[in-house]
Amino acid sequence: MSTKPTLCVAIITLNEERRIEQCIRSAQFADQIIVADSGSSDNTVALAAAMGAAVHSYPDWQGFGEQRTRLFKHCNADYIFFLDADEVIPPELEKEITDIVRSGANGVWEVLWNQVAYGKPLTRMKSTGGIPRLFRADNLIGYEGLVHEAAVLKDKSVPVFKLKARLFHYSRETIYGSLQKLAQYAQLGALKRAKKGKKGGVLRGFASALANFLQLYVFRRGFLCGPEGFLFCFFIALECFFRYAMIEYDKDTLGVSTKRG
Repeated sequence: MSTKPTLCVAIITLNEERRIEQCIRSAQFADQIIVADSGSSDNTVALAAAMGAAVHSYPDWQGFGEQRTRLFKHCNADYIFFLDADEVIPPELEKEITDIVRSGANGVWEVLWNQVAYGKPLTRMKSTGGIPRLFRADNLIGYEGLVHEAAVLKDKSVPVFKLKARLFHYSRETIYGSLQKLAQYAQLGALKRAKKGKKGGVLRGFASALANFLQLYVFRRGFLCGPEGFLFCFFIALECFFRYAMIEYDKDTLGVSTKRG
């Protein structure tokens, strides 16, 4: 790169008026902030624009992968960091990202979450793993997948690094919001698995839910985070259960032919 490398922060939104200002404020160090709005009916678009973000409207939802790909097409920087509207970049992570961009290094950088659930940071809970978020723009083609989408790279052999500082994730603020998110993610997860020919059913759902709950609550130390930690792990387990139940009992809604399992 002959000039100083630049950074774009890219955000997907849908009715995020409660969180979008805090999210964008934490990304103000970037050279470009872009938003792909998925058809918000609240003040998300106006608030994002007022914060200086370039907002692009894509209300015809086709999954997280497609929405991130659409967003990437508006990137005019050398690096791109994908940020969700319910996330906040703390100062220590800002510095780490800035140093990487200035270096001009090539690679993929994963970030860990500090979960904040029901008003409490779950700092004693072990993170669930790294999520690729920072890329060289010239090595990224786009994304694929309805949910838990994956980046498609031109050069897959580039090294993968893990950022030391963590991203704050305000994923579950209320029980009502958690129930809404449960329905959305369970359906998307069911559709993704049904298209791959996965079988559904109550027993498969129960086995998946139990395995995930034990993994999060016991082995990743959710039990150390009090009632908030229990609720966080329990809702994720419920999502696991209902995605397999939906494969079996919501065939018409999913629009995918599946066999009884």
